[in-house]
Amino acid sequence: MDENSPVFAIAVAAELAEMHPQTLRQYDRLGLVVPGRTRGGSRRYSMRDVAQLREIARLGSEGVSLEGIRRVLDLENENRVLRDRVRELERALADQLIARPGARVFAATTTGGAVPLRAGMRPQRNTAVVLYRPQR
Repeated sequence: MDENSPVFAIAVAAELAEMHPQTLRQYDRLGLVVPGRTRGGSRRYSMRDVAQLREIARLGSEGVSLEGIRRVLDLENENRVLRDRVRELERALADQLIARPGARVFAATTTGGAVPLRAGMRPQRNTAVVLYRPQR
């Protein structure tokens, strides 16, 4: 079962979150946890929603206000979305690297820059002799 699948009725979600169903309705009205809806309008909660309800209860027991909880949840959700996007981009990059091995080769310069090289080529070495004279 996918953690985002809205499958639990409000009574089951309330039991899993160890809350009263009326509390879940209140959190829905406040926008803290917005469950999915059936065609008939009944609330359906996912495992992710239940975990979020438990997090709300934990933060509330630590004295965080509902507005503070909303901000924490918003930041956590944004963080999750960004992590998912990074994973998506990493997969796309890995797919590109697998599809085009050796297409982009670089060599480092002595100053820390990067010089593109054609596949199979080696960077030119600087063999100049430099005389070091300390400053006085």
